[in-house]
Amino acid sequence: MLLTARRLLAGPLLVAAIGAGLAVAPGAANAATVTATVEVGSTLMVRAEPSLSAKIVGSARAHQKVDVQCLAAGTVVRGSVRTTDLWAKLGAGRFISWSYLSAPRAIARCTTQTPQAAPIKIKPTATSYIIGTVRSTDGAVNIRTAPSTSGVVVLKLNPGRRALLVCAVPGQKVAGTVRTTTQWDRTSTGHYISHAFIEVAKALPVCKGYSSPTTSPALSPDQFIKAAVPGAQQGWREYGVPPSVTIAQAILESGWGKSTLSSTHRNYFGIKCQNGKYGTLANGCATYRTTECTKAGSCFSTSGVFRTYNTMAMSFRDHGNFLKVNPRYKPAFSYTRNANKFIWNVWKAGYATDPNYYTKITGIMAKNGLYKYDTWK
Repeated sequence: MLLTARRLLAGPLLVAAIGAGLAVAPGAANAATVTATVEVGSTLMVRAEPSLSAKIVGSARAHQKVDVQCLAAGTVVRGSVRTTDLWAKLGAGRFISWSYLSAPRAIARCTTQTPQAAPIKIKPTATSYIIGTVRSTDGAVNIRTAPSTSGVVVLKLNPGRRALLVCAVPGQKVAGTVRTTTQWDRTSTGHYISHAFIEVAKALPVCKGYSSPTTSPALSPDQFIKAAVPGAQQGWREYGVPPSVTIAQAILESGWGKSTLSSTHRNYFGIKCQNGKYGTLANGCATYRTTECTKAGSCFSTSGVFRTYNTMAMSFRDHGNFLKVNPRYKPAFSYTRNANKFIWNVWKAGYATDPNYYTKITGIMAKNGLYKYDTWK
């Protein structure tokens, strides 16, 4: 089951505007509201303007009901319901993409309150850029249409590639290879890349109209282990998996918590959803690009739907539950007080195809002194 979580599988690239094709009746912005349903796998961002680059002012969960006043033109988005440049106006300064909403009847277009002014020709001014270098132990890093992993992916940059950066904005918190931060860097094309994976020679200025993002270093090995111990020991008390084994597997499979799957959705073991079901300890599912390998050692890229969790502890408990309820791992539970024999039997039962998996796990346990966290000692 050893999986390597790659970048979050967002939607396809933005497409050309298609003003026609969506039937809506003309009307005023203050017409009666229509209740629509959010059709999205997780959450949908509410923005201050009808644009993916606008400031995020809230969110809407899957299947939530929202009252739509009217539809305004904005950024084209390909969503789960349709592809359109229309955005649903929920109120003053609150917009949500119409591409993810379903409604029982047509919704009026928002009216323009003032006539459009003629564009003023301004002589272009030179823009100064700061060169950033991508640093990632988790493969290519996405450039998105918004400072969030829910933004549409428009480009991928491999480690070592350079990007022209303009300024910084606050966005979704990401734990990356370089740091943990809410900062997203705006590129010269007006898109965004997480600063968690960027090295720069000097700090980027904050984009006009935004507050300063927050940045903190990624967890050190000692900090990661300290955070992992409570959930691992709870998992042993509930299911019998030695804490040292749980922590070592989390270290190896999540890259010390730096993988996107663990940093964003707190899944440290690559446990998947099955037919949309995620059990009693997870809180949902998310789709990721992954690399899987056959027993013959041939690896290939694919997509997988993985469980998501509220906390690290819930992920660790679900890891114990996963091993306990799968009959193939039953022999391992004869050794709940012998960490090395436990992981040997888990590996032999087919948990991982890596021929060095057992050696890697026991090496991590020994090097980091993880045996001392085994509760029965």
